[in-house]
Amino acid sequence: MNIILIGPPGAGKGTQAKLLVESRGMVQLSTGDMLRAAKTSGTDMGNKVAAVMDAGQLVTDDIVIGLIAEQLDSEPAGGFIFDGFPRTLAQADALGELLASKGGDLDHVIEMQVDDQALVNRITARSTCGGCGEGYNDISKPIPGSGACEKCGSTEFKRRADDNADSLKTRLMAYYKETSPLIGYYYAKDQLTSVDGLADIEDVTASISQVLG
Repeated sequence: MNIILIGPPGAGKGTQAKLLVESRGMVQLSTGDMLRAAKTSGTDMGNKVAAVMDAGQLVTDDIVIGLIAEQLDSEPAGGFIFDGFPRTLAQADALGELLASKGGDLDHVIEMQVDDQALVNRITARSTCGGCGEGYNDISKPIPGSGACEKCGSTEFKRRADDNADSLKTRLMAYYKETSPLIGYYYAKDQLTSVDGLADIEDVTASISQVLG
């Protein structure tokens, strides 16, 4: 099973992808993770990625598709979750062609719908454990009263520098301009299902599970 999670920054795509990896044995294909791994891999593709990134240039769609193609050859039993790709209609077409060339297809595209202001409120309240990366949120999952991470016991917590209202609004504008056309694209292909991305994590997980069957 191959799926895409679509939604603006902070909608919870990473959290849900992680849960799908744990519960269904799927593989999360994160564009950022793949690029970082490729850069230090020493392969021909990795050297190409390193040259582009070291020059401060944008990695082309062809390179990203090449990295995804390499991953698709592993054929995990649970299938793939595409995270951070596609972002544009051209990338969506390229991904569809790649999957078809390998005898596959997209089974589901799940849009995680959010209210912008509620999203801003949620994101500006989030923090992570400096020891293990466990996520916390002042509203929905506050840091324990003891001041220690419930997972590893660390007392160091940090917030992303761009987790502020102004930065998030800029990121949202970029998302709506570039990525939101994908919603109509996949709706027209009858592959899109929308879920409430601002619901409790467990409720979002249940909604996605219902879609996937």
